[in-house]
Amino acid sequence: MIPKLDHYKEKWHVKSDDVIKPGLEAIEEALSLVGNPEQTLRVVHLAGTNGKGSTLTFLEAIAQEHGLRVGKFMSPCIVDVHDQIQIAGHPITEAEMDRVFQQMQQAELSEKLTDFELLTVAAFLHFVNEHVDIALIEAGMGGLLDSTNVVTPIVSIIPSIALEHTKFLGDTLAHIARHKAGIIKRSRPVIIGDLPDEAKRIVDDEAARKNANVLALGQHFTVKSTADGECYTNVVQQFQIAKLTRSMKGTHQANNMALAITAFFEVASVLDVSTSEVAIRQAVQRATILGRFEEIMPCVILDGAHNPASAEKLVETIQCEFPNERITFVIGILADKDVQQILRLFEQVSDNFYFVDFDNPRAMTAQQMLTLSNAASKAVLVDYVPFLQAQSLSQQRTIVSGSLYLLTAVRNRLKE
Repeated sequence: MIPKLDHYKEKWHVKSDDVIKPGLEAIEEALSLVGNPEQTLRVVHLAGTNGKGSTLTFLEAIAQEHGLRVGKFMSPCIVDVHDQIQIAGHPITEAEMDRVFQQMQQAELSEKLTDFELLTVAAFLHFVNEHVDIALIEAGMGGLLDSTNVVTPIVSIIPSIALEHTKFLGDTLAHIARHKAGIIKRSRPVIIGDLPDEAKRIVDDEAARKNANVLALGQHFTVKSTADGECYTNVVQQFQIAKLTRSMKGTHQANNMALAITAFFEVASVLDVSTSEVAIRQAVQRATILGRFEEIMPCVILDGAHNPASAEKLVETIQCEFPNERITFVIGILADKDVQQILRLFEQVSDNFYFVDFDNPRAMTAQQMLTLSNAASKAVLVDYVPFLQAQSLSQQRTIVSGSLYLLTAVRNRLKE
């Protein structure tokens, strides 16, 4: 369920299904009825298990620092449906959402799409209405059969590939990789992160089949830590950008930053934009993302690690940022995730866990998580707000993690 989406569906009498239906036939038919807005957009398309949101955020900041008007479509929402569609960092307004829903109503899209497909159409319409220079589009699930995979991008980005959504995408790395590689388009470059060998072979094969140039982290471009920041090197174009300092924590964010810089040079070439090292440094420093090692109050951090790969990165970041500190976890996870493996990873840096219920039909109950936990100290937490406030006041380092939906609920309640 996407918060506040139903408000617009009811207001404009546009019905859609709250289900997942992989495939492109419905979205292609709907887009044709509204004039194929996606065909007029300049797009960067992102798919991957982890790192999409962070890479998108770095790329958005870099593009904006170069004076471009940037639209972005991402999921899931942080607060409600409005923040999934943004331009220049500002969520779509109620008036703007009304406009695109009126367009969809007049095109008779009611009962033709799922909720996510409907929102995808809304994003494309909004970006065309507002004349963005570039649209950054994040795949919702997979890639090949995701509703966003109707675009022909300037460049595609695949930051990582690991097991996820196995019910829909398949239960092997090869199956997942085929879905992610599905966003590669003929004669359009694809930028990839540090992929497992099996996944990289599939991506390389798909790129070769489509005559798409592959730019790989560690091969065609690199990022290394230095005494005065990080240094990005583009091996292909033979240049460096030194003294890069990030606000986003974690060594994995250096890779996401490098992916974004590489992608921007592809965008700048097509849009005939002069690149600036100063602008890139400024963008990298100011880029931040909600729910990615986000300190929402002193000593309380939100991080949306929701699968083993992202949980492993969170553990590495905790070990780097808070060595030898006592860590408390507050956890809520969707039941279709690899909950046991996520908990085993978190238990490497903490033996103190609290499990919470949150409002999502796919959520595992706090009691079920408690049963799966091997922590020495563990309990079900009924109301996390006073607990987190007390942890902050007593300067007890606390990580809230497991699901982005939980993070949204925590953020909203703390704001209240």
